[in-house]
This record gives sequence, structure tokens and C-alpha cells, in this order.
Amino acid sequence: MAEGERQPDEGMLDRSEGFGERLLGVLLDRAHQMPPQLIAPLIAEEVARVGGRDVSILLQDYGQLVLVPLPGRRLMVGEPEPIGDSPAGMAFLHATTVEVPQPDGVRMYLPLLDGSDQVGVMALTLDTVDDDRRLLRRLAGLVADMLVTKHSYTDQFFLARRREPMSVAAEIQWSLLPPLAMSVPQAAVAGILEPAYDVAGDSFDYALNEDILHVAMVDAMGHGLDAATMATVAVGAYRHARRADIGLSEIYAFMDRAIADQFGPDHFVTAQMMRLNIATGHLQWVNAGHPAPLLIRDHKVVRQLRGPTTFPVGFGGKEPRTSQQRLQRGDRVLCFTDGLIEEHEAGEEQFGEEQLIHWVNRIEHTEKGVRAVVRALSHALKQQRGGRTSDDAALFLIEWQGGAADHLVLLE
Repeated sequence: MAEGERQPDEGMLDRSEGFGERLLGVLLDRAHQMPPQLIAPLIAEEVARVGGRDVSILLQDYGQLVLVPLPGRRLMVGEPEPIGDSPAGMAFLHATTVEVPQPDGVRMYLPLLDGSDQVGVMALTLDTVDDDRRLLRRLAGLVADMLVTKHSYTDQFFLARRREPMSVAAEIQWSLLPPLAMSVPQAAVAGILEPAYDVAGDSFDYALNEDILHVAMVDAMGHGLDAATMATVAVGAYRHARRADIGLSEIYAFMDRAIADQFGPDHFVTAQMMRLNIATGHLQWVNAGHPAPLLIRDHKVVRQLRGPTTFPVGFGGKEPRTSQQRLQRGDRVLCFTDGLIEEHEAGEEQFGEEQLIHWVNRIEHTEKGVRAVVRALSHALKQQRGGRTSDDAALFLIEWQGGAADHLVLLE
């Protein structure tokens, strides 16, 4: 028994009706003003109340390769778990509980979901599972909320997730990003940036306001801090204009003026701004010098979503024309930056869109869920490019799952 661990009957709550509500309530009450470094022992203590032991909190690293253990008193800290080939990784990618029988009980891996964003995985061992699954899922949800809340004012979780030194530009970009994945019954999104520890000018943003999913993808010229600063201004201008509830062409004009005024006529940002009505599947977008996204239907790229383009943001282009597409249920739209397809060695051909489409079609048939697809696609493409990422490379995948009337959720 680990030092400081309670005997099985010490501190255990009466497993009568209402036990779960009391347990979760106690955890919530105690966590409100607790400093971040005490969250780990608090989680371990509350898990022990349901008979759990050997608790680990696993967080996704920035490269989306492994789940790394969060250090903390009373937490079990082992080796990182590969996301692509481990029970913890399966729980993480598919947002489902995974149970692994062991000689001394059952090892459970519970996804830590903040809303629909996978924060990580909580692993614990029980002698027997019995009827505790529902309570444990709720406990994991509360733990996820606690981690997200505490993350906003501590570096503890950032340091655990960082596997190698990170550039200042990348620090800026990661602080700018929304959650890497989001899903509601009608739609889901997921994104990834490469190189994770040295990204500079590529970024994406999204927001779900009522039935409208707003999406933007930007690629600032250059490298390093200059590119990161330009991308920050572009995303900030996009958010400001989006929140003013103006049209896509007006959003482009506002972003264009912001970049031109701040950086002058020799700097630019390619961009793509989209709006998807998640009730109807009606997609609109404007393209400012950005690669055309891919329309995926029945797990196969059916065409590029080409349309009128205008100059990149900052070059004072004409008012862009808005393109439109009516999505079918299950359709996916893949947005990407040029670094993904233009990678090449001196004297050799670029990686190209044909190769990208080939790998999209291949991975769409082997992976489920937008987060798993984006992650697998990014890593496979990097491997096919010989591990090279001389320029930023970003992917953002949108899935439309059907209108609101098809997904009524009744509260218990």
C-alpha cells in the first residue's frame, strides 16, 4: 500500500442511495478555492472513497503523440502512454471508457471531458467495477472541469504536456487557440498544428453561436515571432469582427485593414472564413488566397470546394464573393494550410494535393471521429514527407452530423 493511502474502510462513505451525489458535492465544494498543486491529492482521495487506487491523470502532449502523466502527490506517475496504441489512447480518442482486466482487479481508463473537448484520461484500478461506472464517468467529468478551471492560472499542466523546448512564437500561438476539438449533436470539429513546438504563422479559430458555427483559418507570411504576431492580429481582428455580427465579406475587410495598418503593404495573411448553419448544413465561405478545402463524403474526397478568391488579408483586395455549399449528413470539410502540400527537398517535387487526397481517403476508412482522423492524418502526412516540416502545417476538420430536429436530447 502506498504511503499515506487509507485502509479500504477508512473514510469510505456509506454506499447508500445518494452516495454519488454526496461524493461529487464534497469534491466540488473542496475544489473551489483549492490551489492547483492540491488538486492531485484531492482527486486521489475522492477516488479512494469508491474503492479506487493507483490513480493517474494523463494529459495529451502538444505533439498529440502521447498521454503524459500529471505529477502530483498520491498520483501514480508512470511512463507516457502512446495515443495511437494503448487503452488510454483509445479512451482519449474515442471518448469512451476502456476496462482492462488485471490480476488484482480492473484497470479503468475514463476520458476527461470538458463539455465535448477531451482534456485527457483518468486511470484507476478497482477490485470490481460492479455498478460504479456511471458514478465514475461523472467523477471524471468533474475532474476535467477542475483541471480546465485551474489550468487558466497555473503553469503546472502546461509543463506536464510539454515534451520538448517550445519557441516563443509557438507559446503565443498555443495561448491563442480555442480547444483543439469540439462536438455537439449536430457538428464536430478538430484541428492540429505542426510543428507543435515551433509553429508560428498558422492558426485557426472557431465559435458556435446559436445555430451558426464560425470558422477561420489563417496563415501569416514568414516565420518566427513576426509571423506569430501577424497571426495574432489576424485572429484578434477576426474575433472582433465576428462578434460584431457582420457578414463574411465585411469580416475580410476588417481583417485586411487591421493587417495593413499594423504591418504595412508588404505583409499579408492568407485566410479562409466560414459559416456553417448546423441546423440546415448550409456552408458559406470566403477565400483570401488560401488553399481550397476538401469536401469528404462517405469517407472519400469528392471534390475541392473551389470558388472566387480575393487577395490575401493585408493587400487591399476587392470585396470577396461568398461561396456556398449545401452539406449532406455526415459530410466533412477539411481545411489546410499550404505548408502541408508544398513541402519538398531541393530539386524535388512538392508533396502536392494528390498525395494529400490519397491519404485522406485512406485514413477516412481506418479512423473514426474527427479528432482521431485529424491526428492520424497529420502524423501520416509528416511521415510521408520524411518527417520534415520546414513550414507550418495546419489541419482543421469540420463534420456536419444533421439538423437539430434529428438530435433531441432528453434530460433524465
